[in-house]
Amino acid sequence: MIDTPSLVDQYCHGVLRTELGLGTFEAHLGGTGGPPAPGTTFFDTQTGFAVRRWCPPLLGLEPHCPPARYLARRRELGVLESGRRLLRATGISTYLVDTGLPGDLTSVPETAAAGMADAHEIVRLELLAEQVADTSGTVDAFLANLAEAVHGAADSAVALTSVAALRHCASVAPEPPGPGEVRGAAGRWLDGRTVGGRLTDPVLLGHLLWIAVAAGRPLQIHVGVGDPLPLTGFAAATAGLGTDLVLLHGYPYHRHAAHLASVFPHVYADVGPALARTGAGAAAVLAETLEHAPFGKLLFASGSRGLPELHVVGARIFREALERVLGGWVRDGAWSRADAQRVAGMIAAGNARRVYGLAG
Repeated sequence: MIDTPSLVDQYCHGVLRTELGLGTFEAHLGGTGGPPAPGTTFFDTQTGFAVRRWCPPLLGLEPHCPPARYLARRRELGVLESGRRLLRATGISTYLVDTGLPGDLTSVPETAAAGMADAHEIVRLELLAEQVADTSGTVDAFLANLAEAVHGAADSAVALTSVAALRHCASVAPEPPGPGEVRGAAGRWLDGRTVGGRLTDPVLLGHLLWIAVAAGRPLQIHVGVGDPLPLTGFAAATAGLGTDLVLLHGYPYHRHAAHLASVFPHVYADVGPALARTGAGAAAVLAETLEHAPFGKLLFASGSRGLPELHVVGARIFREALERVLGGWVRDGAWSRADAQRVAGMIAAGNARRVYGLAG
């Protein structure tokens, strides 16, 4: 009843170029970076069951086949061919790719080619700052180069993204730090770090966020599994400055993210990663999100990293949840089919195309 032929994945990563054994595949499936507890498997999760439901037929196997058989087929086809088959079956027409994570992941052009889709880069602010620090010898040079680098990234990338709220919640303050604070923090950090050292100082993280706000590109803020309501002050302070904020993830606080999107005109929330995590229960999570946020403030994202299977699961579960929720409302007579189709298209692609200035 609800047709969403084209999706814009407004936040994802590349896929791994390397062949994977069972242990490595499970580590990426669980999203923990480590193995499951002894005697357990990450295939015994909602995400794992969804992978076994949707992905085997794309590689020529029956749904719900055993994991060992699926991975054997994956190796038989090879990582490149498996990735192509999986990505091209998602119905994703545009990928917005965060290139700021380590690992042997496909680049933006490689992701586009594998999926036969368009792709654009999202620049991760903290990695950019760390790279600037590696090549700046003094505090003055670092601060000048940092501002130049952020504005340069805003000119070339479709969006900027930040994990500041995850690294130090105090960094997302309702006012920018003062010049003296910034210089002092920069001096301490540069003096104490080694090449490649991570940026965790709350003052510098806050300074970085406010530079990004001034740059004018949409700013994606990672909420992770935390409560986004502490971002309320920052959202209020940045209202009217011309930069949209997009809250990433947030489950199990998806209602709070949706609430912020309803309160502030420039705040948006993603849907998709929470649906993939909840699998068969995704329709209930989507319905709860739609209770709070205006429909023009929600954007699909898979949030996928490493496994092309996660792109498949993100897209398929999103479509299935839309059908169950919106289609159910149509069948009950609460919505017209035309309105349901229009809202589905907005969340699937239209809102992202508007926010990020994408063609289409």
